[in-house]
Order: sequence, then structure tokens, then C-alpha cells
Amino acid sequence: MKLARPRPKPERENTIPLINIVFLMLIFFMVAGTLASPLDPALTMIETTQATRTQPPDALVVMKDGTLRFRGNETSIDAYLSVRDADGEGARQGEKLKLVVDEALPATTLVDLISRLREHGVAGITLITRRANS
Repeated sequence: MKLARPRPKPERENTIPLINIVFLMLIFFMVAGTLASPLDPALTMIETTQATRTQPPDALVVMKDGTLRFRGNETSIDAYLSVRDADGEGARQGEKLKLVVDEALPATTLVDLISRLREHGVAGITLITRRANS
């Protein structure tokens, strides 16, 4: 009479390295997600119905009273352009400047601001809006 030999139990896979990788990815995305400065809570963006979805850029923010903010600090056109030139973003070398405008800003104030930016040599301006929920 022959008895069947018991099959050896398969070795359990060690999941510790996988858990470590997932944990490191979680930390990476938490840190990377906080690098972009949040928009000013007092700002209400203009809504559009047909817009392509893009990441909000490091843009010049125009508040409803006409004040300019960049990276959370109040600024002027000259100071903003000098910071962009120092960062190598080349606002004056033909790259489009990006504006986030409060929807309560009067249109005449926006037109005046755009005229002043063009006088300072800004070649193009892109208005950043948010897509309307429709």
C-alpha cells in the first residue's frame, strides 16, 4: 500500500516591499500636490462653457478691486515682470502671460490692465477661467 506524499505548501509571498513602494508613492504625491500655491479664497474665477481642461498655471491674479497678486503676495506689473524674467519664464520674450481674473472685476479695469501689460512689452495674454457646470 502506497500513501501519497503530502504536497509542500507554497511559500507565502512577502508583500512588505509592495507596501513600502505604495507608501512612498503616497508620500510623493502628497508632497507634489502641495507645491502649487492655492488660489486666493477671495477670488471667484470667470466661468466658461467651452474650455479645455488644464492645470492652473503659476499666473498673475487680478482681484475684484484691481490689485495684482502673484504666488500669494500683492505685486505690481513691474515687480511681476521682473520676477518672471528672473525665473527664466520670459514674459517679455514672446511667451504668453497668464491672467486669472476675478469675475467681479469691471471690464474697463481689465482692458486698462491689458493695455499697461502690452506697454511693458508683453506679447500675448491668456485669461484662465473655470469650466461652468452645465
